[in-house]
Amino acid sequence: MEKEEILDKVVSGEIKIYQIENFTKTPKEAVEIRREAIQKIRKVSLEYIGKYSINPDNLFGTNIENMIGTVQVPVGIIGPLKINGKYANGEYYIPMATSEGALLASTNRGASVISTSGGAITTIFRNGMTRAPIIKLNSSRDFYKINDFIQTNFDEIKEAAEKDSRFRKLQKIVPYLVGRNLFLRFIYDTGDSMGMNGVTIGTDAALKIIEENFQDIKSISLSGNLCTDKKSSAMNLIEGRGKSITAEVIIPHNIIETKLKTDSKTLIDVNYRKNMIGSAQAGSYGFNAHFANIVAAIFLATGQDIAQVVEGSQGFTTVEEDGNGVYFAVTLPSLEVATVGGGTKIETQKEALDLLGIYGGGKNSGDNSKALSEICAAAVLAGEISLMGALSAKHLAKAHMEYGR
Repeated sequence: MEKEEILDKVVSGEIKIYQIENFTKTPKEAVEIRREAIQKIRKVSLEYIGKYSINPDNLFGTNIENMIGTVQVPVGIIGPLKINGKYANGEYYIPMATSEGALLASTNRGASVISTSGGAITTIFRNGMTRAPIIKLNSSRDFYKINDFIQTNFDEIKEAAEKDSRFRKLQKIVPYLVGRNLFLRFIYDTGDSMGMNGVTIGTDAALKIIEENFQDIKSISLSGNLCTDKKSSAMNLIEGRGKSITAEVIIPHNIIETKLKTDSKTLIDVNYRKNMIGSAQAGSYGFNAHFANIVAAIFLATGQDIAQVVEGSQGFTTVEEDGNGVYFAVTLPSLEVATVGGGTKIETQKEALDLLGIYGGGKNSGDNSKALSEICAAAVLAGEISLMGALSAKHLAKAHMEYGR
């Protein structure tokens, strides 16, 4: 069938928009026909959505359905930002994709403060991707036999959960009982992949072993919302999901005065009253100024799952007096990142990861994703330092008038 004939059948409704790939030679051709059809049906121009450099043939079946083009987001860089991490060590130019004026200028100022102060120290203190199915028991007493079975047969369950994957390693299964509802929080090391799809597949296989041995219980859902994926939760804030990481720096008094145009006492006081008291009053899971801004911009640039900014934006900003300066730190309990799979292989996002020197699998599985988490945390630290400095110096409105109008 020729292109024009397919187009006419799509416009008339004889071929549905999701069926076009069945009638074309390549996904790229289907994208063009679908876009043209939508333009005719809606009587609009999609000229700029139709201009892009990435190859749709690489996206079909893995990254997008019903594609008509792309939406472009400006990408800039901050840096050099000095990071003294276990996996990211050196000076980095960090790509950030955003349309918010003043964000990169501000984060870049924070990067300068950090680098001049000796660099950000980063520490990953927990690592585990989770999936938590829910099982309906006959009675809460069933908990004992199921939990005993899991403990006794963990190796068999682990083997099933890890089958056919080089990244997925089951670490533990943590039970939570609510009435006769049993939640099993499976926790995995997923290497350089973010691993959400993988842990879903692995947990499904592991759950089948449990179900086969307990015919009288019923698995209700593979996800029971205790995972917790793409939702703000105390669970992720306390127990973590993905990488749990802290980035810290000691900023001398003179750098606070010259670069941030404020003083240590004011910086500490503003953080306490804004990020601590204000966040507590709001009932917030984010005791911080704007983690989400930096996490979202890096996620967009590097091909992460953008909805997981919800978890990545949770966390704490700590500012304390320390000798001849202040101790400034950010803690992100639930930062989910990858350097393989998902959106990381899209051409533009791959280039962004190449810029950081961490595309693909690391020499040791997990090293590159850990490096990316350290880079993200250090950039978040830069963003917090600059914004808290601007608030302390009462420069926030001025900065947005200059850069963001």
